[in-house]
Amino acid sequence: MVYTVTFNPAIDYVVRTDSMALGQVNRSCGEQMYFGGKGINVSLVLRELGVPSKALGFTAGFTGEAIEKGLAGMGLDTDFVRLEKGNSRINVKIKSAEETELNGQGPEIDSAALDKLFEKLDALTDGDTLVLAGSIPSSLPSDVYSQILARLEGRDVRTIVDATGKLLLDTLKYRPFLVKPNNFELGEMFGTELKTDEDIAAYADRLRSLGARNVLVSMAGDGSLLLDEEGNTYRLGVCSGTVRNSVGAGDSMVAGFVAGMLSGRGCEYALKLGTASGGATAFSDSLACKADIERQLAQL
Repeated sequence: MVYTVTFNPAIDYVVRTDSMALGQVNRSCGEQMYFGGKGINVSLVLRELGVPSKALGFTAGFTGEAIEKGLAGMGLDTDFVRLEKGNSRINVKIKSAEETELNGQGPEIDSAALDKLFEKLDALTDGDTLVLAGSIPSSLPSDVYSQILARLEGRDVRTIVDATGKLLLDTLKYRPFLVKPNNFELGEMFGTELKTDEDIAAYADRLRSLGARNVLVSMAGDGSLLLDEEGNTYRLGVCSGTVRNSVGAGDSMVAGFVAGMLSGRGCEYALKLGTASGGATAFSDSLACKADIERQLAQL
């Protein structure tokens, strides 16, 4: 089973407007609501790819209830910890000539609630996959990802970490199966600017030398690079299409890569399926659907 963790799920309220003027009343020309969060996005794309998963995390208040009911209506298996105070956040995403986001803070997560999540994760067994994606709320310990991986030591659980900076670096001693920075994040971790494929491959190898088994580096319009645990490097460009949506493309890539690895067809296929999934989301108004992923995959 694949498990995903979203510490701060959200309702994404997407507003489209022909123009946006600060300090004035603006009218929308279209609105949508989505139930999101990086781990949830991974679970939703996995569902499109026929891979069952269970979404874990925290919800609170009436917005949390809406998230749970909405995801259940979409056929997603969830097991959230319900918080007694606060409300799950609402993120406002304004799409006009430029994209503007106003992300909510979300509820406070206390130690008792975190322990409940730990108890759920303690049930993972050999052969399971765990995806930890995104930043963490300020109310949680800064090393919470490392705490989770430490609890899983000794079990054959495939762990994927999609995070940045120290949050990612601190997990490497627990040998995560996959880490997925983008090229800018990878450079920032080591205080340098990566300008060439050779630079990116060299610093991906540094992550591998620190403990990551596989390193997937996304590079937006320049494609991606994968360094696998045997030291093989795979380089892939991007799918063709018009970018319409930047939200969830990285999460979709993670989902596609996980689905590809679980298929038993190897790293190269996993990279292609990840690229197709990320591209299908980028070229859609929302997360990728199965048909769009298959169309993108046929191009690679």
